[in-house]
Amino acid sequence: MKKIFIACAAVATMIGSYSCTKLDVPVESQYVKSNFPVTDADYTALLGTIYSNLSSSYAVPYWRMQDMSTDEAILPARDGNFDDGGQYRQLHYHTWTFDHPNVIGVWQWGFGGINTCNRIISVINAGPSSAAKKASSIAEVKAMRALYLYFMMDLYGNVPIITDFPVTTQPSNQPRAQVYAFIESELKSVLPLLPAKSSNAATNVSQYGRPTKGMVFALLAKMYLNSGVYAGTTRYQETVAMCDSVQANTNYFLDAKYRDIFLPTNGPQINETIFAVPYDQQIPGNQFTRFGFFYYLANAYGFNVGLSIAMSTTPEFYNRFNIPGDDRTKTWLAGPQYYPDGNGGFTNQPVYYPAPNADKQINIIPTLTLTGLKPMDLGNDVLTSQSEGVRSIKYYPDVNIIQATRLNSNDVPVFRLADVYLMKAEAILRGAAPTTVNGEVQTPLTLVNKLRARAHAQLASSIDLDGLLDERARELSWEAWRRNDLIRYGLFEKEYPLPVMGGKTDDLKMNTDPTRRLYPIPSTELKTNPNLKQNPGY
Repeated sequence: MKKIFIACAAVATMIGSYSCTKLDVPVESQYVKSNFPVTDADYTALLGTIYSNLSSSYAVPYWRMQDMSTDEAILPARDGNFDDGGQYRQLHYHTWTFDHPNVIGVWQWGFGGINTCNRIISVINAGPSSAAKKASSIAEVKAMRALYLYFMMDLYGNVPIITDFPVTTQPSNQPRAQVYAFIESELKSVLPLLPAKSSNAATNVSQYGRPTKGMVFALLAKMYLNSGVYAGTTRYQETVAMCDSVQANTNYFLDAKYRDIFLPTNGPQINETIFAVPYDQQIPGNQFTRFGFFYYLANAYGFNVGLSIAMSTTPEFYNRFNIPGDDRTKTWLAGPQYYPDGNGGFTNQPVYYPAPNADKQINIIPTLTLTGLKPMDLGNDVLTSQSEGVRSIKYYPDVNIIQATRLNSNDVPVFRLADVYLMKAEAILRGAAPTTVNGEVQTPLTLVNKLRARAHAQLASSIDLDGLLDERARELSWEAWRRNDLIRYGLFEKEYPLPVMGGKTDDLKMNTDPTRRLYPIPSTELKTNPNLKQNPGY
């Protein structure tokens, strides 16, 4: 029931049946402007396409652009397998072009979502509902439009601002600072009309995965923290204010177990989730197990489907998981492997490779060693190269995964309270004044130690900006914020080369040009819209 709102009813239901050879019949529908949308069910059906579009690409193509362009995730080839035209190494080495499949697909996904929002606003405005119902529904749609536009601004920079439906003139790019100001204005305008998270469980189920006041506060905090990147001016005290606005609602609080936040059974019962993208076997888009799990562990985890062997993290990123007792370290598969205990942990029963290596325990090696024979390729030996690369099980493998779809039911958080704590801590370290929330003076150290205490990690005795970036890596790994963080820290161009076997060279170098902080305007858009101008460096 946690995802019932995503069910998309057909807005235009055809009545009667006709021969497929009779093409000149009048189209009839029970829904017309005079009676749609009116009921809550009508609005659920109407708005459903906003959310189904969001889930369709958030956890794979969008996630890849945010995390596989960093040290956090890498998908190397294995003797040519999984190369897929070089698209993953282009993300890793920052050598993507304006016809990269993710560059094109994510632009179309984001602006497709914006276009859907604009269409729905036009339907609501033309419908028979009361002014109050229209206003509250349009506020929800505008909040989602602002979120889509934020994703596009963050990735592509100078993007169009489109609010009309239908679009009668081809849009042109707007300066990034102007897009930033528009998003901020939109969010502030809808804030009074959005619901707040409630202490009522049923209410939270109906609100789950939809914009709330908390989502707006969290998104504004993210924008203000990155304001120097987006608009050229820093707004750290306003970052703190937005983080405090989230915390003012005491229905947000840290869950007792870090692992619970990301299980296949997660949902509105997770107390710290501010906004998440819901997934299940009927909501496609989450395939973390397909791409990031270790194939030879599938039977041990209770399923038998075809999976990739390739995606992992880099040794440099995994090395940050070095705090004694830290539960967050258990979200990675590294070293000798054991059967899971069903609760996110492990038993003492070893898991072995298949024949002819059935006498050897599976051992996942953190290092990644390039052969130098093919671009960003590790080779394909089962015991060595296939077993290289620490795999993430943060989105814990779903036992209901099936071969036909290979989908996970884990909802993917976009904003959660832990990120709010870390954003506030960083803003204070960068110059904002600490504030008191619910009677507690919150300093960067107290905020970081809240998260460490929850994860049973050794508490920090001090924290600086470098340490905070590492803490964000530990807490928010694979949550699509790493690129955003590295750009803000000025580290997105830092090279993290892989070792090369036998002195051979890979002949690939990381592009360290700062223009790579933005993705290019896709080739498909430039061809069809002469009013768009390409970003610098492409």
